[in-house]
Amino acid sequence: MKIRLTGQSGRPTIAISVLLASLSMVSPLSIDTFLPSFPAIAKEFDLTPWQVQQIITAYLLPFACFALIHGPLSDALGRRRVVIGGLILYTIGSIGCLLAPTFGVLLAFRVLQGIAAGIGPTVARAVVRDLFDGANAQRLMSNMMLVFSIAPAAAPIIGGWVHVAFGWRSVFGMLVVLGASLSVITYLVLPETHPPASRTKFHPLVLVRTCWGVASQPTYLLFAVSAALAMASLFVYVGSAPAIILDHWHLSETQFHTIFFPIVGGFVCASLAAGRFAGRVKRATQVKLGFGMLVSSALVGVIAHATLASVPIPLTQFSWFLMACGAQLTYPVLSLEMLDMFPRARGAAASVQSFIALSVGGVVMGLLAPVLNGNLALLALFSLACGVIAWLCWRWGSLLHRRSGMAAGH
Repeated sequence: MKIRLTGQSGRPTIAISVLLASLSMVSPLSIDTFLPSFPAIAKEFDLTPWQVQQIITAYLLPFACFALIHGPLSDALGRRRVVIGGLILYTIGSIGCLLAPTFGVLLAFRVLQGIAAGIGPTVARAVVRDLFDGANAQRLMSNMMLVFSIAPAAAPIIGGWVHVAFGWRSVFGMLVVLGASLSVITYLVLPETHPPASRTKFHPLVLVRTCWGVASQPTYLLFAVSAALAMASLFVYVGSAPAIILDHWHLSETQFHTIFFPIVGGFVCASLAAGRFAGRVKRATQVKLGFGMLVSSALVGVIAHATLASVPIPLTQFSWFLMACGAQLTYPVLSLEMLDMFPRARGAAASVQSFIALSVGGVVMGLLAPVLNGNLALLALFSLACGVIAWLCWRWGSLLHRRSGMAAGH
């Protein structure tokens, strides 16, 4: 059984949109679902707050490194078999986390999860460009990014309720079910979108040269850093959620929605707007609007914490909403621009982007967030700095892109 890929006017069907979006959500769910369980895990294994935060680092760093392999591997072997193999490994890693008798074993299986989980979102982006172009690709990428962005926001809410009802190990049990279900569904319905005639040679040196060729392209690198920092400006709050919710706002494990509802709302609103923009509004205009919202909302947070003795929670939530809108408007467009630069190596382009985004995310969520310790004033400053640098990288990359286009025209 294979799903129908296109509908009227060549638009992606709901089925392919849901499947690719589901593959994209594996990674963010694996990062954030157990955030409300941090105190319970720390208590069971007698850990410091910094040590328990390394559950994120142990996942993100191998995720980032192996993301460099997933895309080129799919360029050489085909998309379908690589995705299925990755989901099986991910499920095994989730089972190990569920049953882990010690913290060391838990970290080891988190590494296995990280090695495998990047296959879904990385290869899914390559599949988009295998099948669609122009406005249709932009619509599908926006829908995927909506799910990809909602998942880390909704995950702690779901995980908090599961934790309260059944304990922290049940949260990893939920990831086992997710991995196994997607393995079966992908095997049954996902067609191969990268035929043998289009594949690259499967050789480690070829893979390395392909990734290096992508990463060493200045415009691509600037766009990748821009996209990574745009998301980092928001996801530093996700990594700090336990400290903000439990320590600073003194709320319970089931009240993570106070952070994640405004973030989800921003992602949903921006995704709906991006779907309307596709084919009607220039990509550059959408990116300008996104960065404007991202930087201005972070600036509101900085000013509020500098001038008010106590910043109201609703004002902070509104700032997060605007930041989420801005990030959601910029990231899909930047992703498409990067994939379009390498039409014969889209898997490698997706992999290098994932590596850069995850490396930045690993440092921000696993190492920097514990140091900031939920201090909202410092978090606002960090978000503003990320937003400004991301905008500058995009402007610089756009200038180089225009110059290279003019040079090619001559």
